[in-house]
Amino acid sequence: MGQNIRALREKAKITQDILAAKLQLRGCDITRSAVAKIEVGQRHLYPDEIIYIREILSVTYDEIFDISEKEPENRRSGSLL
Repeated sequence: MGQNIRALREKAKITQDILAAKLQLRGCDITRSAVAKIEVGQRHLYPDEIIYIREILSVTYDEIFDISEKEPENRRSGSLL
């Protein structure tokens, strides 16, 4: 999910600093460093952050979570790994 957020942020031409500032204005306690950690998978997201990121980037939840019609190969084969 972090990689999706980074790609969507870059597509919107928003820096990590700007995204963090916009999240702060909405009441999130987040820094640019935390945004960077989210993008590389070193920090989890809180539900309110996901909601606000969707609003700020003007994207859908499907885009954030990369939900698509295609199932991962391991799900089709019945494997959990």
